Amino acid sequence: MSERLFEPVVLGGQVLPNRIILPPLTRSRANEDGTPTELMARYYRQRASAGLVICEGTVVSPQGASYARVPGLYSREQVDAWRPVVAAAKSNGAAVYAQLWHVGRQAHSSVQPDGLPPFAPSAIPIVDWKYRSPHGRIPFERPRELSIDGIAEIVDQFARAARNARDAGFDGVELHAANGYLFDQFLNSGSNVRTDKYGGSVENRLRFIKEVLDAVGNAMPLNRVGIRLSPSSSWMDVTDPDKKSLYSALVRDLNPRGLSYLHLVEPGIAGSLSVGSDPEAIPSADLAELSDGPVIVTGGLSAETAAALVAEGVADLVGFGRLFIANPDLPHRFRHGSDLAGLRSAGLYSGAEAGYTDYPHILTP
Repeated sequence: MSERLFEPVVLGGQVLPNRIILPPLTRSRANEDGTPTELMARYYRQRASAGLVICEGTVVSPQGASYARVPGLYSREQVDAWRPVVAAAKSNGAAVYAQLWHVGRQAHSSVQPDGLPPFAPSAIPIVDWKYRSPHGRIPFERPRELSIDGIAEIVDQFARAARNARDAGFDGVELHAANGYLFDQFLNSGSNVRTDKYGGSVENRLRFIKEVLDAVGNAMPLNRVGIRLSPSSSWMDVTDPDKKSLYSALVRDLNPRGLSYLHLVEPGIAGSLSVGSDPEAIPSADLAELSDGPVIVTGGLSAETAAALVAEGVADLVGFGRLFIANPDLPHRFRHGSDLAGLRSAGLYSGAEAGYTDYPHILTP
């Protein structure tokens, strides 16, 4: 059955050699100014046997960042530094997308350019989670509510980042609308209590993401723009009384735009955590059925369960995060039934080679 993973597939007019993707994974190896590094190029070259590589969350502005050493796509220096990284990721025939990211209220005043609390759709703080500062976990702050002009500025930042991604050699971009970040904050009524055109009804709460898609579509063809959703997750306090209706409406609204793909995070994943089953979780199959275009499913999959999703028509492509970190040549291991290395927690989010580029590989990258 795992042979299904090695069938070619067309995405955004590109023929991908297989259906295995390296999903976006924050690894915190960029420089302090958000420029990618040679070490990042080595990491992506090691994993270039995927059919699609979606590079780690890449912020569209300094305001959109939450943690140190994440890459950006808002400066000329960053664009120039991304080029060799993108070339490395493409070295084995993969298509390569950038994931465009704004964290919204998940940031902290200590990392905001103006030293004030971060911006969000509404002035509602995250209360059930803590911010990971360099000095330990601390409470999140009450964010500042975005003005209409502030929203327009962020829309422009996404469009600029898409243009920069194109200039850096990326084949496409993915909007990070999962994991409780800014798009998710606008979508869910628990974090969006605005009374203007961006809040209230589901239609209004979809407005921000549609405006960003319109703007990004002026910089890059929409058939090269994907979107990532975590419909079942309430990670970082993104709650709504009817998530199934909310995300179903979003998927239907996206169909006429002809996006590259819909990327769904499985219900068992919340942010970077594995979580227990939830009776109200939305099966990926339910939303995939509503999508007119290609669907990616990611989260806790094995080669067998992933191949079954492809065979059943639920997914066109499948992502493996933790397995790909620990097994740089994961497609080769799947194809030949080789043993899989286990993930080490040390070095996941910081440091140099350890826990990043030092995992053993059968194939020479």
